[in-house]
Amino acid sequence: MAFRREKFVPRGGPSGGDGGRGGDVVMQSSQRHNTLIHFRYNPEHKGQRGEHGMGSNCTGLDGRSITLQVPVGTSLYDAETGELIHDFSEPDERLVIAKGGRGGRGNQHFATSMHQAPREHELGRAGEERSYRLELKLLADVGLVGLPNAGKSTLISRISAARPKIADYPFTTLEPNLGVVTVGEEPDLESFVVADMPGLIEGAHLGSGLGVQFLRHIERTRLLVHLVDVSDASGRPDPVEDFKVINNELASFSSKGQSADEHPLAGKPMIVVATKIDAANPEKLKKLAAHAKRKKLEFHAVSAVTGEGIEELKWALAKRVRQDAD
Repeated sequence: MAFRREKFVPRGGPSGGDGGRGGDVVMQSSQRHNTLIHFRYNPEHKGQRGEHGMGSNCTGLDGRSITLQVPVGTSLYDAETGELIHDFSEPDERLVIAKGGRGGRGNQHFATSMHQAPREHELGRAGEERSYRLELKLLADVGLVGLPNAGKSTLISRISAARPKIADYPFTTLEPNLGVVTVGEEPDLESFVVADMPGLIEGAHLGSGLGVQFLRHIERTRLLVHLVDVSDASGRPDPVEDFKVINNELASFSSKGQSADEHPLAGKPMIVVATKIDAANPEKLKKLAAHAKRKKLEFHAVSAVTGEGIEELKWALAKRVRQDAD
């Protein structure tokens, strides 16, 4: 609320300016980020408040908006309802997730011919307050799945430059690893991204082992590569049963109410890969190959130690990824 007080203007009238608008909170997908760790220790973010209106009909400055950077592949959910608000699947997508409040009006707006010295003014409106849940799903073309110690980390280290932890005990992989695989030579060079998922065990969809906390990452993959250990070192007698255990876990996870734009894991294209064939039990290898044939699934046998079958598998993966892209 303000009035003009100028020399030779005895009845200057009201001159209160409007308040500035509050800043928005904007979320933007970025390729420079690959985790959500920066939200863990700073979970609350506010746009700048607008400045007060001033005399001489001067409007206050608008508050600065803030932009929160999230990795590509982040899903934004309403924390209260669980509704999916937006899926940041492409770089540089921007979304206003909380709008700033509108500035109040100064007393200049309340002057009339009968009320020439108004002392009324309007308070600014509060900005939106929203609570969200962020969920990061890795973007990869191919997802490697299988029981613990099936050879997933070893395989991704052979077909890409990824260097995951490799050891002879279960659950060596505690977080997904990404690797870029290249096949061919210029100008026909092709590349695709492979994700190595932590091992699954029976009952994973109920929380056993590492549970389903990583299965959501392969919801976005175009192709699943199911690795089955056919050596005797695993101590598991039936590779077909191992295959069925993982498929049952994928199907159980898929049935938990996926959204319409997400494909159930159990229905994704799949390639079956027998691993550790340098020490394979011939009966196990034969049995798994026959089962894959009955299921009409493409089958490959590889040894990450000797390199046998690795190149053939890389070309097969590139072909399937290319077909899906087309």
